[in-house]
Amino acid sequence: MYINKIIVQNFRLLKNSILDLENQEDKDLSILIGRNNSGKTSFIMLFDKFLKKSSSFNFDDFPVSLRQSIFEINEETDINDISIRLIIEITYTDKDNLENLSEFILDLNPSENKVHILFECSIDKKRLLKEIESVKPESRKRFIKKNLCNYINTNIYTFDTYDNLKAENRNKLIEKDKKSIDNLINYQVIHAKRSVASSEAGESSKKVLSNLATKYYDKKTENQLSSDDLDVINTSLLEMDKTLEGKYEEFFDNFLNKSKDFLAMTELRVVSDLESKEIISNHSKIVYGSEDESLPEHLNGLGYMNILYLLLQLEIKKEFLIEGNKDINLLFVEEPEAHTHPQMQTVFIEKVRTILEDIPALQTFITTHSSHIVKNSNFKDIRYFYNDLGNRIVTIKNFYTELQKKYEKEEDEFKFLNQYLSIASAELFFAEKIIFIEGLTEKLLLPYFIQQYDKTNTDEVLLSSQNISLLEIGANAKAFSHFIDFLGIKALIITDIDTTKKNANGRYSAEPVKNATHISNATIKHFYKAPDFSQIKEWSDWFINLKEDKHHKEDSNIKLSFQLEEKGYHGRSFEESFISINVDNLKANISEVKGLKDDADESLNSIDDIDELTKSILEKKSDFASSLLWLALTKDVDWNMPSYIKKGLVWIAK
Repeated sequence: MYINKIIVQNFRLLKNSILDLENQEDKDLSILIGRNNSGKTSFIMLFDKFLKKSSSFNFDDFPVSLRQSIFEINEETDINDISIRLIIEITYTDKDNLENLSEFILDLNPSENKVHILFECSIDKKRLLKEIESVKPESRKRFIKKNLCNYINTNIYTFDTYDNLKAENRNKLIEKDKKSIDNLINYQVIHAKRSVASSEAGESSKKVLSNLATKYYDKKTENQLSSDDLDVINTSLLEMDKTLEGKYEEFFDNFLNKSKDFLAMTELRVVSDLESKEIISNHSKIVYGSEDESLPEHLNGLGYMNILYLLLQLEIKKEFLIEGNKDINLLFVEEPEAHTHPQMQTVFIEKVRTILEDIPALQTFITTHSSHIVKNSNFKDIRYFYNDLGNRIVTIKNFYTELQKKYEKEEDEFKFLNQYLSIASAELFFAEKIIFIEGLTEKLLLPYFIQQYDKTNTDEVLLSSQNISLLEIGANAKAFSHFIDFLGIKALIITDIDTTKKNANGRYSAEPVKNATHISNATIKHFYKAPDFSQIKEWSDWFINLKEDKHHKEDSNIKLSFQLEEKGYHGRSFEESFISINVDNLKANISEVKGLKDDADESLNSIDDIDELTKSILEKKSDFASSLLWLALTKDVDWNMPSYIKKGLVWIAK
């Protein structure tokens, strides 16, 4: 049996969020990702609050959208509309041991193989209304905020169909006690707020790993006092007891004499009573290094400390889960990447499966912001928390299956996307905005242009401070089309217009914009839905609108930036546009600009046509771009930014 669906309603950011595991091939591990404040921690905390004995609910656990309804609660308020719910749907087969699950099975039809369990946190309306009768109206909100936790009931139900959750059908809900859940589910969690500390921490914080060793020992000995694994330790301690008792008799003789005489207790003595638990707890420690050169645990780096802590915690949780022998084992690990560098993050996700593979009926959920953990995971395991800020709704998306449907007719693009994210840029999952660029020239110079933009737009949020991913993807931007929609974020694609014209051989070759009739840029044609060349009138109109940048829709989350007419000239590439507005700067710095032909100085002073000038002076684009950046950063040369790039930055900055 396994949990195939989890539904969260009315808890913090999660108004009505569904985590569907039904079509996940490997249900053992789910990677929960999303940008900051998308509800991942809330998802874990709700399990904490319902499944841990010490947790409780308060006013802050209710969504912002429901708080006014809570403030205005009255006799007419439908409590069902403002209750917090966690629903888990469990799938089972006839091969499972149903002893504990049978408590929740309502339909005995052999064809039915699902159980629904509802955890509900509801406001005790009757008690709360009675109490606030004596509260002054101006103090009502403050009273509710502060005291709502005292008027909350938590209940567990089993139900047959989701219709049973409607107010008129709630009589069909069958209440269950917490013990029946404890018999069925073993819940363990490793939170992000961990106790690992640096060398400057207090003494107690310096032994966090050693304390884990004690915890592991306690768990192993809890029900296994005669275990063969522990016999060696206990036998050694008994032998040490005998040795110490002889020493104690001599050492404490004078100390005890008067007391023995006074009380006539001739047998009063000090004995050795070494216990393995106490020895490990107080006199054992974890060190690293060789025997002669070992160092205490707190002198290790925070990254290593964190990974060691996680791996040791996993071993302890493993003992709890195996020893518990429950039908469903749930393990949550929150943000394992804290303090760790990329290599250690990769090591963790590779090791976690090995550590946990022996635990039966285990479902593990790992929340993360680490692109390194994501790219080393199976994308079929990824669940993406998307926070629609406009509607204040968090949707939990199945990355692989949802995108696979969108790319149904674009199999090559989907394959490319999967490979690209695995190899290069899983960071896109966590970006708030994306800028795609075609080549090395733009990659080198765009950060400089962003810096220049920030200097002249100080009243805006700095572009350089925004969470924007910059990707060089050549001519493959169209492969990201559905992915961008899936993430629901803004994407700027900086590309070349690449104008062409049919030549004498009947082929379309590069042509200056002023004489061109077509373009070869597949990205532009894809996103702006270009008609076929054979549709002469439609194509002509489309091409005219393209040159004037009239295809972009302001409500779109994708914008293409390509060369525009500037100062009477329309370039077809970055280099042409850049040179056209920086001729004077180039002349002034010609001796230090690289990537140019030997006679570039002469050409700059004799050729006015920019198309011809670019061909005449440019030899190596990458050297040209890197020298432009060098001069900007070391000689404070203020290069002019092409208008199409500036226009794109204005759009992405909003």
